[in-house]
Amino acid sequence: MTLLHQPHHDGSPAYVDDEAPRLGDTVTVRMRSHTDDPIEDVWLRTTYDAEPVFVSASRTTEGETTWWAADLLVHNPVTHYRFLIARADGQQWLAGNGLVDLDVPDAADFKLTSYDPAPDWARDGVVYQIFPDRFARSASADERPIPGWAVPAEWTDTVAFEGSDPRTPLQFFGGDLDGITDHLDHVERVGADIVYTTPVFPGESNHRYNATTFAEVDPLLGGDAAYERLSQAVHERGWRILGDLTTNHTGDTHEWFRAAAADPQATTRTYYYFNHDGTYANWMGHGTLPKVNHGDPDLRAAMVEGPDSIVGRWLQPPYDVDGWRIDVANMTGRLGPLDVAHEVARAVRRTAASLREDPLVIGEHNHDASGDVDGDGWHGTMNYSGFSWPVWSWLRSASTPARAFGRPLQVPRRNGPAVVDTIRAWQGALGWQATTSSWNVLSSHDSARIRTMVGSPALHRVAAGLQFTMPGVPMLFAGDELGLEGVNGEDSRRPMPWSSSDEWDTATLEVYAALSSVRRSHAALRRGGQRWAYVDDDTIAFVREHALGSVLVVARRAAGPSFALPLTLGTHLLGTEPGSPEADSGVAPASDSPRLDIWSV
Repeated sequence: MTLLHQPHHDGSPAYVDDEAPRLGDTVTVRMRSHTDDPIEDVWLRTTYDAEPVFVSASRTTEGETTWWAADLLVHNPVTHYRFLIARADGQQWLAGNGLVDLDVPDAADFKLTSYDPAPDWARDGVVYQIFPDRFARSASADERPIPGWAVPAEWTDTVAFEGSDPRTPLQFFGGDLDGITDHLDHVERVGADIVYTTPVFPGESNHRYNATTFAEVDPLLGGDAAYERLSQAVHERGWRILGDLTTNHTGDTHEWFRAAAADPQATTRTYYYFNHDGTYANWMGHGTLPKVNHGDPDLRAAMVEGPDSIVGRWLQPPYDVDGWRIDVANMTGRLGPLDVAHEVARAVRRTAASLREDPLVIGEHNHDASGDVDGDGWHGTMNYSGFSWPVWSWLRSASTPARAFGRPLQVPRRNGPAVVDTIRAWQGALGWQATTSSWNVLSSHDSARIRTMVGSPALHRVAAGLQFTMPGVPMLFAGDELGLEGVNGEDSRRPMPWSSSDEWDTATLEVYAALSSVRRSHAALRRGGQRWAYVDDDTIAFVREHALGSVLVVARRAAGPSFALPLTLGTHLLGTEPGSPEADSGVAPASDSPRLDIWSV
């Protein structure tokens, strides 16, 4: 049986007739199988208040497809379900991680949540991440005095990136917010429409995650007025802008912490975790990053709750930020026996929703976010586990100098079946709604660049193709589209080479622009389901399905032969390498090199 003939279900409109039900609603869910599959019966299994309930599915046939449908009562805020498949020779479960022959835990069940989904603009858009110090300098940047903590650098200087080099967090290139505004035409050329900047609050470092205050925008970036200008310019284009807020810690020079450290009776003392000897909890042993105490109601009021909080203030005029990426979301509100992480996530989202019609809140989480994203907190996550790591492991060069990220060893090089199994497992763990709202990341300010990881322009473009065609929201780190390199997060923060455009990888830039266009013009790539079509060591193919038209994606990490599919291939929509492969109606053509292609089907 080909992969496309296997039983299938996902959370897309073809299989769930209401993606955003309310508590108490009844939703029809469907499973498809092939008419040659000798399935005798199918039951929908759900749990009401943690008690299993089985509902017999009805059967209809359309051509070679058998549809099994059952009504699912949304009895709990997050309703789990799976399908029990009966054949004469045995039974199988179909759950979020695929077909299984064993009785497995409920963790990978399909999930239907009654909480509001991420806004349409966030699911349909393309995110462009900008590290302000390294993106662009405006004409007024030279007029600002260099702070005492900074190590000044020229725009073309080599980035200090070793952890042992004291210059690494202090090297100051002087990019600013007006520089971003001046280069929005480039962002448009790439095809992005959501501008996400890393922190803009003052901090005694180039990354600014060690904030000294949340009350103003760093004057080195142009201050509040420059942020207002950037937001206005972004919104005039019909785009959105996201801020970056660290809710887990501040800098040790933050006004709250300085007052608390100087006076045990200070009103902000309870904002932090001080020990009797004056030491304090911090982020991962870094004394410059004292951890805040979300068990303290005054801290929560100041940071995340209500219109006057830090979360609330910047979502309102004149800044009108459309939402937040929350730094270290996985650790926020967690310390030893205390765990109020979900309460904090709910407070952030509740505050945002009270002030804006359609805000987005994304939580940073670089391992298992499955317990944090299916409720009424974070809409999604930076999907390192479910997208980045499996794609890196499939495409990475055996000799890459890229450093490990999130683990002590570089990701192992894996074959296509192992990668698909990994992606399926994470889609099951996170759930369809969270997966499709999370960010597909190839590079970020914390990781090596994708070009360095794969070591090849062609493989880089295959990775970009997967980033734009897999379920999820593409997030580019500024410079990916030009082929910038970097062996770790700090090295990846190289300044944008505006003055040497003749050295840009324009072929890759054009592929990013084309991918953005194809994704925007095909609902299947933004809202469609996903069925795996063909997998071998060096090839991964899948169909994205939607009522408005479906597409076939074929990704190859090496040359490979043609293969047959039970599909009729239509128009060739995009190839990441030159040429438009000739395709027979049911055959994906051979390739003599790595590439990714998209056809209508």
